[in-house]
Amino acid sequence: MRLGVIFDRDLPPERLVPVARALDALDRVDDLWVVEDLGWTGGVSSAATALAVTSRLRVGIGIAPAPLRNPMLLAMELANLARLHPGRLAAGIGHGVPAWMAQAGAAPPSPLALLEETITSVRALLRGETVTMAGRSVQLDGLSLVHPPREVPPVLAGVKGPRSLALSGRVAQGTILPEGLGPDQVRQALGQISPAGDHELAAFTYLHVGPGFPGHVAEGQAEFLGVAPEEVASAVGTAEEAAAHVRALWSAGAGTVLVRPVAADPVPHVEALLAAL
Repeated sequence: MRLGVIFDRDLPPERLVPVARALDALDRVDDLWVVEDLGWTGGVSSAATALAVTSRLRVGIGIAPAPLRNPMLLAMELANLARLHPGRLAAGIGHGVPAWMAQAGAAPPSPLALLEETITSVRALLRGETVTMAGRSVQLDGLSLVHPPREVPPVLAGVKGPRSLALSGRVAQGTILPEGLGPDQVRQALGQISPAGDHELAAFTYLHVGPGFPGHVAEGQAEFLGVAPEEVASAVGTAEEAAAHVRALWSAGAGTVLVRPVAADPVPHVEALLAAL
């Protein structure tokens, strides 16, 4: 059972370095994940920064939108990071928020085809294969990496719908579930993934220890998930309540729980959670 921390997208990018160093010093934190959301920050540059200033944390990219990332270029970036920091990288790839992809002029005709072809080709390139793909959305002609990584980083799919979860089980090495899902939803998603072999299930969840969790956060995520705000499950309240939620996600089948502190200073919230765990 792994515990990770997400560097919230609303924090100023220059805060990443001190936060990453502080988390690297907490030996019960396994991962630090950075965000790639349209208009906020780039995931590859954030991951490179976090990897450079830490020594032991696995750093995850959560989540690169396939419509904005050519698979060859993405594989080149991931391979470079994996060569420089062996065994410390994980890469999440997802559909991207449809409205955002439309705003960027990158809405694909078939999001499912694009995601499957992107993950399949990126994984093959990272394994050192020469890839030719004449897909519905991805076209590659005899491409390979000159410097493939010696230790291939896992590629996870950041998805939530039933068809996308099934896709993840077929082609990815793991699945990232969005914030707001409780243990029952995690179990249901695991059944829809139906992975063959080892498959990491990583669950994002909001974290806020003490009073003052902003209501608009739950409201915005409820809209994204298509549920009522009171149905958005989070690690909030007392430290013991937050720890109970994390344990429940682990028990439901999430091998990795990634907490997203909603606070100007995330580290004290993580330390309080660790003490309760």
